[in-house]
Amino acid sequence: MLMAMYAGRPIISADDVAKDFFGLTTDKFMRKVSAGVIALPLVRMETSQKCAKGVHIHDLAAFLDERRAAAQKECQQLQGRGGRD
Repeated sequence: MLMAMYAGRPIISADDVAKDFFGLTTDKFMRKVSAGVIALPLVRMETSQKCAKGVHIHDLAAFLDERRAAAQKECQQLQGRGGRD
């Protein structure tokens, strides 16, 4: 799905990831990644601090899978509690 969404590009720009998946500005997204709030490795296209940054499609897919697993676990826990009350 991600491959189709991004036309097979292996690296997705930080701008696109911030907007498409987090609803954040690029600056806020970058701050959260730097602070470790969003656990996604950023790929720097050059060694410069101001160079373009992106997320490898496999890292994004793994992140989404982890978030999905956490949501499923939470849902199961909530359903389990609801059945006992």
